[in-house]
Amino acid sequence: MFSSYGLSDVGCVRTNNEDSFLVDPELGLYIVADGMGGAEAGEVASQLAVQSVHSFLKSTSIRDADTLARAIQHANQRILDAANADPRLRGMGTTLVCLLETGAECIVANVGDSRAWLLQGESLVQVTQDQSWVNEVGRPLGIAEENLRVHPMRHVLTMALGVGPDVRIQMVPLELPPGSLVLLSSDGLHGPVPEEEIREILLRPISLEDRAHLLIEAAREAGGPDNITVVLIQH
Repeated sequence: MFSSYGLSDVGCVRTNNEDSFLVDPELGLYIVADGMGGAEAGEVASQLAVQSVHSFLKSTSIRDADTLARAIQHANQRILDAANADPRLRGMGTTLVCLLETGAECIVANVGDSRAWLLQGESLVQVTQDQSWVNEVGRPLGIAEENLRVHPMRHVLTMALGVGPDVRIQMVPLELPPGSLVLLSSDGLHGPVPEEEIREILLRPISLEDRAHLLIEAAREAGGPDNITVVLIQH
């Protein structure tokens, strides 16, 4: 049996929250999406992504990687259709990271640079790999980490929902033994907050709700330059 908790915050700089999240323990589905685009288009994109994946999976009893991939492709097409129908929404897109319970194991799916983390014992491991210029271009070129942190391309994604008809989805099967904890986060958390600080908060012997609030607080204390969203799932 899993326990879970999700929380989102606008941060200290932005005026609206373009992140969306879903916690549905009955369906075994957990999502974080970080929208982008002009005006409120990013907010529309992230909400569409979450709602589309959720409704697609609610409409079927099949729980596997192929079905999850089709749900995400369906969400991508819905975002494209909405943008084509409304000039104010042109260019909108969103990241998406989610966890789906499939029975014996779970599946994590990722598009963009929102992340899934796994805490087992005292070890925190990043499950997903960012689909970003920094991770897929900058690091392979050997650019030093301190230079990547200030590089003009550091916020550029190499993949997102809503940018085109073809979407590259990262799928990771995940076993969650009792006591393990998964964190889904938008980059408003893992951008400003060091991994070690995230690990220390997750290790605290307090409720998931309290840990979620501490994660948000840590991001705000680090400047809160972006919207901050966290979803915690514990076995």
